[in-house]
Amino acid sequence: MADGAQDSKELSDASGSKTGDGDKKETSWLQNFMVSALHISATPPEKLLPEVTIEGVAKYILSDKCNNVVTIAGAGISTSAGIPDFRSPESGLYHNLQKYNLPDPQAIFAIDYFKENPEPFFMLAKELFPGHFKPTPCHYFIKMLHDKGKLLRHYTQNIDTLERVSGLDGDKLVEAHGTFHTSHCLICGKEFTQDWIKDKIFTDTVPKCDQPDCDGVVKPDIVFFGEKLPDRFAECVTDDMNKCDMLIVMGTSLVVQPFASLTARVPVTTPRLYINLEKGMTGMDPFAALFFGGGGFDFDGENNYRDVFKESTCDDGCYALAGLLGWGPELKKLVATEHAKIDKEITKEASKATAKKTPLKMQSKTSKKKSP
Repeated sequence: MADGAQDSKELSDASGSKTGDGDKKETSWLQNFMVSALHISATPPEKLLPEVTIEGVAKYILSDKCNNVVTIAGAGISTSAGIPDFRSPESGLYHNLQKYNLPDPQAIFAIDYFKENPEPFFMLAKELFPGHFKPTPCHYFIKMLHDKGKLLRHYTQNIDTLERVSGLDGDKLVEAHGTFHTSHCLICGKEFTQDWIKDKIFTDTVPKCDQPDCDGVVKPDIVFFGEKLPDRFAECVTDDMNKCDMLIVMGTSLVVQPFASLTARVPVTTPRLYINLEKGMTGMDPFAALFFGGGGFDFDGENNYRDVFKESTCDDGCYALAGLLGWGPELKKLVATEHAKIDKEITKEASKATAKKTPLKMQSKTSKKKSP
């Protein structure tokens, strides 16, 4: 779920390899964490940024030393597309769920509550369903990192599939909190397509399995409270974070686990850029960060050698970074071109829908005129 799935699940459940190699990598991560968050090191880590600023980040990304950028993102990268985040006062999704008569706002994403009463979730899903929204400049910046050969992987908490709409290859994507892209029956496990479940949701029907002798509810493959993260997260995270030579964090408050722990899993030398309107959970006690993740940044410390905070919206931050990289005009052109394509497709679909309805109305009027 976008910035709202998976409570305090132990990190070992959702990360790491099952092999002996995986055990070594997990040990390496813990050592990295001790050096980074607890400042336990015989010698200071190597400083890779020419300067600890967003300008320094841009220079480093353009260098030969940076070839494996990992981006991690939350709901903040999609708000300019019209999708609400979860926790903002007044406008956040949790603030506006009173109409569903829930025992508490997060119940709408709780698997036990869903099994008992799925209707509220599907009412909300109709509002949030992919297809109503266009990718943001932030999404297209991530796509550009891939096109420039710099992106190792993009990890997202979001379920809106806008990364896919932007054209990002599925191989470069880890939808850590699941996606509307596929759905499965909760009883027999049969897979259903996004188009199939969309038809059900938009006719205000609770999707039910079509297998003989199975009446299970079909749930989109998004991660609810009480469910484990997708297998792909565990398959990718350890190797990706070990290889990461630049981490860019965008639009997440870093409170949802185990996703928030990713910031502490990269090597101690890896520069980290955080683009957000506020610093979120970055100032927490390092021992608390060991158990709850999301901490370990040292933006204001006198010994800070790698952490940069850009206080801005995600779109503005990406435009600023793109400008420093020399990609600014290209990014603006890409956004304009792709949005125009989407608008054209929307208009085309609307015209088809109108054309299907018109003959029926004309036929009805003609019939009335011929009636005696």
